[in-house]
Amino acid sequence: MKIALASDYAGRQLKDAIVRHVEAAGHKTVDFGLSEDDSTVDYPDYALPAAEAVAEGKCDAGILVCGTGIGMSICANKVRGIRCACVADCFSAEATRLHNDANVLALGARVTGEGLALKIVDIFLTTPYSGAERHTRRINKIKAIEEKYSGA
Repeated sequence: MKIALASDYAGRQLKDAIVRHVEAAGHKTVDFGLSEDDSTVDYPDYALPAAEAVAEGKCDAGILVCGTGIGMSICANKVRGIRCACVADCFSAEATRLHNDANVLALGARVTGEGLALKIVDIFLTTPYSGAERHTRRINKIKAIEEKYSGA
């Protein structure tokens, strides 16, 4: 898989650990930053290009990290075609892939330790979408809402 990654200042160290981890597992990564210590940056500047890379099919999935994961997930979910889940536990990581076919994972470096975060990443990247009719129906309803409010 080719994974888009991005973080703000609060998430940079965890993002860097995730990059090493997923590359060691054989995945390719595209790092959209942050690559230096700069506490004045704004997370949308990093979340947006990573989410766009997933939406455009340049990357298979995305992982975004900020202090809570919430800001990054809100930003990513503004991009048409993105279903980003802010996750802090293993069950939710599995469920969001099985049920929601989420294509971007958001993590909070200030709420999820590195060990747990790496387990969540592994689950997210290895769990396939179930394809169950009820879940596909719900995803299609989400897409219809997205189209209605994006002006398309």
